[in-house]
Amino acid sequence: MRRREFIAALGGAAAWPLVARAQQPSQVRHIGLLLGVAEEQDPESQARIEAFRSGLAALGWIEGQNIKIDYRFGGGDADRIKTYATELVNSGPDLIVANSTPAVAALKRATQTIPVVFAVVSDPVGQGLIANLAHPGGNITGFTLIDFEMVGKWYEMLKEMTPGIKRAMLIFNPETAPDYPTYLRELAAISADRIVGLKAAPVHDRAGLQAAVTALASGADGGLITAADAFTVAHRALIMSLAEQYRVPAIYQFRRFAVEGGLMSYGPDTADIFRRSAAYVDRILKGATPTDLPAQAPTKFELVINLKTAKAIGLQVPPQLLARADEVIE
Repeated sequence: MRRREFIAALGGAAAWPLVARAQQPSQVRHIGLLLGVAEEQDPESQARIEAFRSGLAALGWIEGQNIKIDYRFGGGDADRIKTYATELVNSGPDLIVANSTPAVAALKRATQTIPVVFAVVSDPVGQGLIANLAHPGGNITGFTLIDFEMVGKWYEMLKEMTPGIKRAMLIFNPETAPDYPTYLRELAAISADRIVGLKAAPVHDRAGLQAAVTALASGADGGLITAADAFTVAHRALIMSLAEQYRVPAIYQFRRFAVEGGLMSYGPDTADIFRRSAAYVDRILKGATPTDLPAQAPTKFELVINLKTAKAIGLQVPPQLLARADEVIE
């Protein structure tokens, strides 16, 4: 420390010695972070982690100073996620932050006492993770991913991008998207109400994925909607290459799809969700309980359009859609 800074600090300590001591943390607090579908070197995973650290730092929690974070990356592997959930619980943390339904479900089975804050999880009530959004109950609360009415918005954006669309397919893997029954209910509701030709396409492997997109491409009036689950994220390169090969307009949930070559994406800003989750970590470390903290929905959404891909499949992006985009990739 420089002499001038030392003198200033010493003067402050002399003025309020008891208060200063009281404000020092008695111990380093310990939290776990379990990312269910992410890989350690994945750029989006790192963006979420940095947003989370930034949110903590803004509240006075600095990693390596007054807080320790143990990281686990599940990579979409159900067995690995369960193992890591058990490891984190056994390490006795003050709380655990978890991403993805399988990760939170594994923690729910592993502990009923350690607070759990989830981030980017769909339909936590329908999955039985919490009692309800306003009063979660138990030891779990957090920040949700989407309202399932998003399915209708995705279709409408596809229709705006390509007015000639008459059929659309919502693709997902039931094994890695345990919230798919809610997708199906929403699909049935909006199809009966205002959309004709919107169908569910459950797939279980790469062969099924290829067959589904090939079948959709058999006509010239089809569009693709990809629900974000561990399977579709892991196989995003195949999905996007098939869509481009068959010149099928497609919309995805996460920004990374459009950045990596997908036509467009619309969904919550997941880094922002992780940043906001830091506020609940702060409140719990200061004495709040998860049951006191209502589960919250996303507040920030982003539309990303890839003009290069649009050109490759022969589409002219409508000016009004382009004007609404938060990011345009050229």
